[in-house]
Amino acid sequence: MIEALRHRTVIVGSPKVISDNAAVTTAILDAVGAGWVTFLIVLGAMDIAVAALKLTESDDSGMSGATDVPGADFSVLPATLPSATADDTVVAIHVNMLGRKRYLDLTFTTGDGSAGTYSTVLAQMFGLQQTPDSAETRGFGQELYAG
Repeated sequence: MIEALRHRTVIVGSPKVISDNAAVTTAILDAVGAGWVTFLIVLGAMDIAVAALKLTESDDSGMSGATDVPGADFSVLPATLPSATADDTVVAIHVNMLGRKRYLDLTFTTGDGSAGTYSTVLAQMFGLQQTPDSAETRGFGQELYAG
């Protein structure tokens, strides 16, 4: 098995029209069987800083009783929320799933600017207990192999 194929990619926040002063809709991630999860927050054009960006966890698929994941909040020092000049950047939250709860949810709120923020969010799950055996189970519509 090619080690690079032992992960799964999930769209957590689909590419959207610009968001201004609003919560970005994200899907709850079921991280069962993952050793590590990386959330990739892709920021496009921005005219205002992000208002909130943090990760919560729960044992409930509906996120009942959710709590903040320690070290996964961009508003807590030494981190900083992405600023209005963070156009075309990617910020990441890496989570060691050892001892973590099964479900993860990203809280992502755009600031109140004159236009807003373009974004998309992906999650990559690594160290899976079950190796994905197809493009679909790795989270892709299609994939190519070159080399």
